[in-house]
Amino acid sequence: MRVVVLGAGVIGVTTAYELHADGHEVVVLDRRPGAAEETSFANAGLIAPGHSYTWASPKAPRIMLRSLYQQDQALRFKPRLDPELYLWSARFLRNCTAARSRVNTLRKLRLCTYAQDRLHHVVAETGVGYDASTGGLFYLYRDPAALERAQASMQILRDGGRRMEPLDVDGIVELDPAFGSARRALAGAVFCPDDEGGDAHVFTRGLAVWLAERGVEFGYGVNVLGFDLAGDHVESVQTTSGRIAGDAYVLALGTGSARLARGLGLRLPIYPIKGYSVTFPLADEPPAHGGVDEESLTAFCPMGDRLRLTSTAEFAGYDTSHQPRDFDAMIASAQELFPRAADWSKPSYWAGLRPMTPEGTPIMGRGVQRNVYLNAGHGHMGWTMACGSARIVADVLRGELPAIDTRGMTLAGAGA
Repeated sequence: MRVVVLGAGVIGVTTAYELHADGHEVVVLDRRPGAAEETSFANAGLIAPGHSYTWASPKAPRIMLRSLYQQDQALRFKPRLDPELYLWSARFLRNCTAARSRVNTLRKLRLCTYAQDRLHHVVAETGVGYDASTGGLFYLYRDPAALERAQASMQILRDGGRRMEPLDVDGIVELDPAFGSARRALAGAVFCPDDEGGDAHVFTRGLAVWLAERGVEFGYGVNVLGFDLAGDHVESVQTTSGRIAGDAYVLALGTGSARLARGLGLRLPIYPIKGYSVTFPLADEPPAHGGVDEESLTAFCPMGDRLRLTSTAEFAGYDTSHQPRDFDAMIASAQELFPRAADWSKPSYWAGLRPMTPEGTPIMGRGVQRNVYLNAGHGHMGWTMACGSARIVADVLRGELPAIDTRGMTLAGAGA
């Protein structure tokens, strides 16, 4: 079967890998000049099933409300003339109950755990690396009360089978001496020994090269404009390089998926949530482990010879503009945690868009047309989820049940 994958980010390229492994002829199309040039370019780098909590939680509405008048909030809601924003937000708020938060978190955890196993399988099969940092991630707390609440709430992930360990400050420093100078700032941590980190861009580019060497066709610099429909199926996609036909099509365009899906009669509940990242060269005392400063919600990840910091979830439409002051808070957080970790004089700034669903879970599997498949809406955990969702879509395409329960993560569950 000839399968056309729309999108060459980490989701599209891992989908292409699984389809190629099943013996399909695969074509991948992307508007950028290479793989992983948008959301997968400089994301947080954490492969973090131990941080699968959904954003839609009972505390989220208060944070969004405060962000209207306090710009230091990690979740920033900016009112704008955009009906899609308010439709998405209404659905997000409906998911902010304790019961829905638990269900969505456990669904995310199930997919993330499966996906991490699949990532290790892909790496073993291909030899493609990703500047991995293994051995666990820290979820750090500065306030004792917040730490106590976190240690209570981590039970939901333990219930889902994840190993989660409470640590005091001595335990943090024993595991990673780079945090020694931050003793006074920290109250403790939740440590997930099975979480890890690495560079999604390096992995995706490497996997794309591996696939191209084995016959997968990549069409870069190709804008997908729409579809040629015939009854219950798609005959071809309309692109700036002409019409491209296949037997099946996979929509894996990140934040672009919702717009393009309208041509298929779908209104996917996917909205772009802007995030900021900055990358520095490593210096004398980098942390051996990545993690999250839970007070500022700043993620940090050593990857190869670099340190990546990411923070902020901003409802800013499709705007990716940024300026140096947007990164001041996350840099200050990192400098307090590990002041000698990086060459702070050499920042590389970036901002990208996370394709979020209100539930925090992606939409995978069959579309409306019989030869269209969806793999979109992975939000802030696309790197963690990628290899699992790719295998799930490939299984559905060949008519097999996926290895995990996908309830709530299909078109029916999305209510599109």
